[in-house]
Amino acid sequence: MRILVTGGAGYVGCATVETLLAAGHAVVVLDSLVTSSRGRLPAEARLVEGSVADRPAVAELLRSERIEAVLHCAARSLVGESMRDPGLYLRENVAGGIALLDALADAGVDRFVFSSSAAVYGVPERTPIDEETPAAPINPYGASKLALETALRAWGARGLRAISLRYFNVAGASERSGEAHDPETHLIPNLLAAARTGEPVTLFGDDFPTPDGTPVRDYIHVLDLADAHLAALERTEGIPAGLTVCNLGTGHGFSVKEVLAAAEAVTGRPIPRTVGPRRAGDPPVLVAANERARTLLGWTPRRSTLPEMIGSAWAWEQRRGEVPA
Repeated sequence: MRILVTGGAGYVGCATVETLLAAGHAVVVLDSLVTSSRGRLPAEARLVEGSVADRPAVAELLRSERIEAVLHCAARSLVGESMRDPGLYLRENVAGGIALLDALADAGVDRFVFSSSAAVYGVPERTPIDEETPAAPINPYGASKLALETALRAWGARGLRAISLRYFNVAGASERSGEAHDPETHLIPNLLAAARTGEPVTLFGDDFPTPDGTPVRDYIHVLDLADAHLAALERTEGIPAGLTVCNLGTGHGFSVKEVLAAAEAVTGRPIPRTVGPRRAGDPPVLVAANERARTLLGWTPRRSTLPEMIGSAWAWEQRRGEVPA
């Protein structure tokens, strides 16, 4: 299959490109390189620098490369930034995504996989969270993901076969690609930074109604996510037009303190920490129900234990020279 991966030079995109190439697919990456780097992409993937919002250029790329399916990972993805600048998220994630869907229609491409997010659920009424849980995002980032899912339902009426993957907390690294955001907002890379530098990491609240007082989250290894992207892309060949939504998670949660203890065990270093106030809208527990992905995609997470996720991230940091001897 000839696949276009938008945002393929980012953290999730790079890991997925590696997986698609290893499965024998031809991959073209479209990336603006605003928040990513070309350096980690495998040489076998062709990189085109550009924006998904450029409908004529994307349609021509789809035609010239004879693209059969699109994986859409390109997005702004910082919750805090979305609160400060919601217009940026509406323009890039929603308007840009709609321009991409128009380009697919122009070029006659009818297979599409969307990297969505559990942020569409907001603060859910129940957990584990299944796909029938009402979507009620509490920030512009989650709202932008839900808005594009709504658009996908409309394009489904025009023949688009789409799968939206709502994934939970992604962690870990492949051999060549790991997590390095600026600013970094995710727990595991911040814990590893604290282990590396000795600067304390802040835990946001220790008075939640959970066994140890810290929030519980469902983590998934980035390579398990990449496997799900591959399975979804291949599955689009056999589904009818319309939108199918699948959660991606392990179905098991880890508390912040459990993740911290595992990071100390993996690194062999104490991790200094301070406790700050809860963040607004931070629910006690977010855990996925993943039966639909298991049934529809034949997907099972295989690497998503804390030692595997944290260990792969720590090893990647060592390989790129972030960890002093």
